[in-house]
This record gives sequence, structure tokens and C-alpha cells, in this order.
Amino acid sequence: MTRPQRFQAVGARVASVTLLLAGVAGGIVMVRHSDAREQSAADAHQAVLAAEQAAVQREAQHAADRAARAESERTAAQKASTMADTAAADARKLEAAQKKATAEKKAAAERAAQTGPVPYTGTIPASCQSFSGSREIGCALMIKAGFGFGEFSCLNKLWDHESGWNYKATNRSSGAYGIPQAYPGSKMGQVADDWRINPATQITWGLGYIKGRYDSPCGAWNHFQSAGSY
Repeated sequence: MTRPQRFQAVGARVASVTLLLAGVAGGIVMVRHSDAREQSAADAHQAVLAAEQAAVQREAQHAADRAARAESERTAAQKASTMADTAAADARKLEAAQKKATAEKKAAAERAAQTGPVPYTGTIPASCQSFSGSREIGCALMIKAGFGFGEFSCLNKLWDHESGWNYKATNRSSGAYGIPQAYPGSKMGQVADDWRINPATQITWGLGYIKGRYDSPCGAWNHFQSAGSY
């Protein structure tokens, strides 16, 4: 075999070996690519599973939240309903009590209109609450008329002497009537028509009379002590 022929044979073998190596390398690359694709597909599958699991967990959490809200709303509704029922019951009780009180006051006023005394419905100052009956009313109306509380001792002595604070007191000889012993008693009708049976009407007239003639209850009492009348 000549040298050129040997070179050609060697070259052929080298080429064969190169082709073989290239094939092996290509196979390795293909295997690696296949493995990479399989790994990528596996990773993608795992990602899908993880996403599905996360979605299931989120939906479960949402369902739990909705259930909790629904329970809270149901409890709140029950509580509101109970409170509304209680409030309605209390309102009915209060209304019934008010109706009863109104009926009792009306009945008392009707009885008073027949026999007296007419109940006093004004405010009683704390300073007057140590008294009772017509004296308590007299103290309250005296202060309302603008006199100081210290004047009540004079007014009390004056009308205690005149009538004993009896709204039905009648002087048989003169015909003077009521707590202030108005003469004639019908004068007190200037205040109200119920002057015969209403201590407040009589007291209001009497205080006006005292203020007009003696300036104050103590002025009237001083005059009474010297003159025997007022």
C-alpha cells in the first residue's frame, strides 16, 4: 500500500471515528434534552398540582370565612330581634303604666271636681317639702309669686289663724270663705271657677291680695297683729 493509500485509509478511519463520536455525542445531547423535557414536564405538573391545592385551600378558607360571617350575622340578627322584642315589651309596659297613671289622675280630678280638694300639679321646691297639704302648696306658690322663703313663717301664722289652711273654712257670721278667708268667697273666681274646692286657686288669690295691700306676707301679718284683721 502506497503512502497516499495509507493516508486515505487513516483518514477514512478518523472520519468514521469522528462520525461515531458525533453520533454518541448527539445521542447524549438528545438524552439530556429528553431528560430536561421530562423534568420540565414534571416540574410543570408539580406546579399545577400546587396551584390546584392552593386554590382548594383558598376556596376552603373562603367557605370557612363565609360560614363564619353567616353565623355572626345570624347571631347578630337573633340578638337584635331579642333586643327589639324586649324594647317593645318595655314600651308596652310603659304605655300601660302611663295610661293607668293618666286614668288615675283623671279619676282623682273628677272626684275632686265633685268634693275637692283639686290636686296640685305644680312643682314643689325642696325648701317647701317639709310641709304638707295646703301649707306645702302655699309655700310653693308664695315662692313662685316672688316672695322669699323667710316670708312663709308670717304667711303660715296668718292663715293658720284665719282658716287653719282649710280650703272649706267658712265664717258663719261674715260669709268669708277658704284659706285666705276671702269676702265674699266669689272674689276668688277671678283666678279660676274652682275656687270653692281648689286650695291653689284660693292661695293664688290670697297672695295677690296680700301683695296689693301689704306688699308681703310679713306686712300682712304685722297689720293683723295690730288690727286683728288684714
